[in-house]
Amino acid sequence: MPAKQGARRGAPGVLRICVLLTVALCATAASATSASAHKLGEVEIVRQAGPPAGEIPSNTHYFTTIQAAVEATKRGAWVLIEPGVYGEEVKVTKAHSGIWIRGMNRNTVIIDGQHKVPGPQGANGIEIEKASNVSVENLTVRNFERAELDGPGGNEIWWNGGEDSKRIGAHGWWGRYLTAYDTGLNGGYGIFTNNEIEGEWEDIYASGFNDSGMYLGACQECQALITFATMEDNALGYSGSNSGGSLVIENSIFRHNTTGIAPNSENPGDGPPPQDGQCNRVNRRHPDPTPEITSTEIPRCTVIRDNLITENNNLSVPANHSAAAAPWGAGVALPGVYADLVEHNTITDNPSNGVLAFEFPNPFPVQKDTIFFQLAGNKIAENTFSGNGTLGGPYSGDVALEGGQFGSKQSVNNCLSGNSFADATFPAAIEGTWGCQNKTTPNGVEEIQFIGYLLALQAESEGRTAVAQAPPPAQPTMPNPCREVPRDPLCP
Repeated sequence: MPAKQGARRGAPGVLRICVLLTVALCATAASATSASAHKLGEVEIVRQAGPPAGEIPSNTHYFTTIQAAVEATKRGAWVLIEPGVYGEEVKVTKAHSGIWIRGMNRNTVIIDGQHKVPGPQGANGIEIEKASNVSVENLTVRNFERAELDGPGGNEIWWNGGEDSKRIGAHGWWGRYLTAYDTGLNGGYGIFTNNEIEGEWEDIYASGFNDSGMYLGACQECQALITFATMEDNALGYSGSNSGGSLVIENSIFRHNTTGIAPNSENPGDGPPPQDGQCNRVNRRHPDPTPEITSTEIPRCTVIRDNLITENNNLSVPANHSAAAAPWGAGVALPGVYADLVEHNTITDNPSNGVLAFEFPNPFPVQKDTIFFQLAGNKIAENTFSGNGTLGGPYSGDVALEGGQFGSKQSVNNCLSGNSFADATFPAAIEGTWGCQNKTTPNGVEEIQFIGYLLALQAESEGRTAVAQAPPPAQPTMPNPCREVPRDPLCP
């Protein structure tokens, strides 16, 4: 699991020195470094009314737009945004790596797309393009949309390490106290990172998106932590194509989405595939899209734990074609994933399944470039299930585990242990033959009717009647937005 990043930037060298020093000495060194940063850093303040009267410190500059403030930054600078509604797109390029962008109040610093689409590329709220170590904190971005249902754009806050490049183009993405929402039909993603490693989202909220509230993709070894997120009223609460390795999603709420959490292998988008949660894989540079997993006893580093996953039943939320094609009504969907750990979650009142896990030929229907992603090596342990499967149907219930019908037919070594079940599982008595006490386990359900079940859920999802979702209530703002900020007129 990646380390918590709350004080990650105060003193890069101090953390290494701390290995050799006592706790007291480290605290002294960190405090001294923090004080130095507080005294010396450059601050760009965004104030729609322009500079205030009186003397302005030499380290502080005023701008009336966020973009102008960003353009003025050098590494280590802060952009502080005063309350207001800002009708602009903001782009951070590589030349501005290593900066902080922070609103002074999460609910009243608003970047507003106003549902306007300036051209065929759509509109994005904040895009951080191939810039490393950029923090965005304590603000709201809303109503930036695609030109059409499946078109580009529509991303509210986007750390873009190189879309469609199939390589890592940046590292260090940090987001805290962020709200993203859309009240139209063509908002794509709320909070979005692709082709990057080493990052964290904390205390984030997203609603109303036709793909996913939050998305992390195209990182075989993500080195990422997502914690205290709330995702509701999206087509997918969390989506993660080909993202794995050290990745933890914890202490979060997924409710009233069409589907709650959906890590997935994908071909060809956001390569390289697959989604693989194994620890310390040696083939990250040229990953095998269908790795062989030989035991249930493997170490797993992609972990979904301690979350509330409930009532993912919303067929009124907008959905683009790819999101609508997913079987709906599952708390956790695992299409073609490898070696993920789902543990200690409360999974309730999801109409199709609490956990719906299946192999995933992609593209489907099968064509010459289809990859037959298996479902292998996953562990589902010590979760509490109740009220799932109310939709009915041949495989509705707490857990449905399919495999053995496509490709190599090696959807094996998935296991379950210590769960509290209230409804049916498929296979039945699933913690017997498929229990984690077994070193190996066979394929799951091999009946062709299971594919019919998935296709029926897909058809119901695609037949939805979408309406705009309501704006969310105010969310908790950062308790002290001046924390770590250099001395300036807003933070004296």
